[in-house]
Amino acid sequence: MTQTPTENAMRRALRRARDGVMLDVSEAEVLLHAKGTDLDDLCASAARVRDAGLDAVGRPGVITYSRKVFIPLTRLCRDKCHYCTFVTVPGKLKREGHSMFLSPDEVLEIAREGAAMGCKEALFTLGDRPEDRWPEAREWLDAHGYDDTLSYVRAMAIRVLEETGLLPHLNPGVLSWTDLQRLKPVSPSMGMMLETTATRLWSEPGGPHHGSPDKEPAVRLRVLEDAGRSNVPFTTGILIGIGETMAERAESVFALRRTARQYGGIQEVIVQNFRAKPDTAMRSVADADLQELAAAIAVTRIVLGPRMRVQAPPNLVGEEFALMIRAGIDDWGGVSPLTPDHVNPERPWPHIDELAERTSESGFTLRERLTIYPEFIRRGEPWIDPRVLPHVRALSDADGMAVEGKNPEGLPWQEPEDLFAAASGRTDLHVTIDTTGRTSDRRDDFDEVYGDWEELRGQATYGRDSMVDGQAAPVRIDGDVKAALAQAAADPTLLTDEQALALFHADGPALDELARIADDLRREVVGDEITYIVNRNINFTNVCYTGCRFCAFAQRRTDADAYTLSLEQVGERAEQAWAVGATEVCMQGGIHPDLPGTAYFDIAREVKKRVPEMHVHAFSPMEVVNGATRTGMSIRDWLQAAKEAGLDTIPGTAAEILDDDVRWILTKGKLPAATWVEVVSTAHELGIRSSSTMMYGHVDTPAHWLAHLRLLGRIQDQTGGFTEFVTLPFVHTNAPVYLAGIARPGPTLRDNRAVHAMARILLHGKISNIQTSWVKLGVDGTNLMLQGGANDMGGTLMEETISRMAGADNGSRKSIAELEAMAASLGRRARQRTTTYGEVGAERQEVARRHDDEVEKIMLPILG
Repeated sequence: MTQTPTENAMRRALRRARDGVMLDVSEAEVLLHAKGTDLDDLCASAARVRDAGLDAVGRPGVITYSRKVFIPLTRLCRDKCHYCTFVTVPGKLKREGHSMFLSPDEVLEIAREGAAMGCKEALFTLGDRPEDRWPEAREWLDAHGYDDTLSYVRAMAIRVLEETGLLPHLNPGVLSWTDLQRLKPVSPSMGMMLETTATRLWSEPGGPHHGSPDKEPAVRLRVLEDAGRSNVPFTTGILIGIGETMAERAESVFALRRTARQYGGIQEVIVQNFRAKPDTAMRSVADADLQELAAAIAVTRIVLGPRMRVQAPPNLVGEEFALMIRAGIDDWGGVSPLTPDHVNPERPWPHIDELAERTSESGFTLRERLTIYPEFIRRGEPWIDPRVLPHVRALSDADGMAVEGKNPEGLPWQEPEDLFAAASGRTDLHVTIDTTGRTSDRRDDFDEVYGDWEELRGQATYGRDSMVDGQAAPVRIDGDVKAALAQAAADPTLLTDEQALALFHADGPALDELARIADDLRREVVGDEITYIVNRNINFTNVCYTGCRFCAFAQRRTDADAYTLSLEQVGERAEQAWAVGATEVCMQGGIHPDLPGTAYFDIAREVKKRVPEMHVHAFSPMEVVNGATRTGMSIRDWLQAAKEAGLDTIPGTAAEILDDDVRWILTKGKLPAATWVEVVSTAHELGIRSSSTMMYGHVDTPAHWLAHLRLLGRIQDQTGGFTEFVTLPFVHTNAPVYLAGIARPGPTLRDNRAVHAMARILLHGKISNIQTSWVKLGVDGTNLMLQGGANDMGGTLMEETISRMAGADNGSRKSIAELEAMAASLGRRARQRTTTYGEVGAERQEVARRHDDEVEKIMLPILG
């Protein structure tokens, strides 16, 4: 029950708003009750914040709107919101002579009429995944050749871009991280209302969202976060008057503030008032009061600050245009001269001339914007996909606003110019990283590309602030270490999680005993041979805007250390590697904005064309998803096509820690853990084997290590597709998350020994090969791990830039002689292997040994 605040509470909250002091949730709740003179006071404070924001972006006295058409692609939905008249059922559509979806011709007819009237936005509105509820929707999609509703959305967005030039703004409801990657190349912006964070309105019978799976607040907040991670300019908002309390309303605004600060992807917040509609379950509920709406707008403006654009739909405010402007809006949203508001059909749009007049009466000028706000247009990469950038540029002026009076014209939707036609940038980095080094310790957009560092510090429970006396200090778990060691020695497959955690914390004599048990297991499973592979890393580009906070390799395309190899260079490097005895090329690269989804196929084909017998070990799960979403293919179909192009196995990198709470600190925009699992599992089902990896020693704990290894074990039980487990100690020196003061400075020696030993123990009977990294640990560290459970030294590499850019100082290549000497120092024999741990033919071995001393001469940089 909402309680009216005391006069003292209201005076105090209003004073803090006037003074520009950051409000807390309880103060915002108080201000939401403002009426009369209190509301005037609140609106004055909000207007000052709004005006400061407009001054800062060079639009003083301007309120914007977008000239749009409304494309209701389908009115079917799997949800059952109790106030919605937009959604209908298949039977009613049939009786009215309508199809389950608008046809392509119907979509284009609306878009063409809008373009002729000067509209620039095509607002695609539709219900959430109707095929999950309605067989008729599934049948329509199947009959027209679409896998799902989002495939149809994507296809229609492309046709609208190509045939009319209108800019699609997509509102398809709840989207997964992968869905956002699929749709970003076809739309400059997307949107979904948060509505409320009041879970009870969704979970309790009789609530307005009860029975609607997509209205769970946690699910909708995750969409907003994923949109920010994916660099998608996103529109969201709250819906007031649906049964939430003032406290819940305030909490919703603060939830938007947290997401906007952390990810920077929310371009505008709509504050919308509930309007009761006939023939709905909430038809008798009173409309939200317009003074209440003004208070909600003012509080939203003050809490979200001057940089946020705040909108009120002009067809829902009655005659109170001036009040909403006083409350702090700076945008009226989309207004259509052609189509009705299909969500509020009883409330027609005001004529644009009338809206301009009403705006002018309050001392403001009405100006047209595009569906993507000017601030995001000026930001450029990575917020606008290069495939839609020409369409945005065609309709925007130098300030990023719409060119008023200009009618859109269709432009081709196509991949950027051939990225691999010519090399660019510092293509000799694979050599000069060991001589002149990197140009600077961080990229130029350090303060923007990774999100809000202060917000992240509050999440990193086990980062640098958890260290004691310079050592990482995850809390030690008391456990019967002796009993756990005995169980590990007797039968490691029966080790409980409690016992495993105790062993992850082992130190001193207990750690020595743990390493001995792991080494005994290693000897039992794979013998005393230490394996290695003669291979070459080829990192074809380091241009990337994903925002991985642990990665010092990624650069903007304009950074001094940025580069992209030509396709010819990739092929020549593969030929060089074969000439000196390599059996594998390991190829990974940054997520370059211009990279077509089919470019990965071209890379694999180029290597196989040059060296048919070379094993192509390439493309991390992140790259697989990038390729699939940019082509519009499913992950399975894309992997099958990559296999046909020459892909043999994939690296199980991009795993980091397979726990999203940790991942979202380590990376802004990389794929979620579940998607990583989907990619590697699908690859294994198609006969494409992979490695598995874990990067540790940053903001993680032994509990995360345990869960990660258990998950890999379960995947292996199901697919049998992992060839090895590779330990990746975090290299901190140039890692952004370390430079920002959040991560620990990598794992300790104790951590490394425990992780290698426990990997052997926990993966016993599942993954036979445990690889350690000479690049990250050096000779002495590697030898120690080879005495504590590991059996593989990895590759000769020939070039290594990723760890070296991060600050690893153990070189970029190892000769066969050096690797064999490391094994000999342990009294063991080294054996050259294939990618899948098979035997290497005598001819390949002879070539590798003959050229072992000549590799550096042959590996001279290819600059042309």
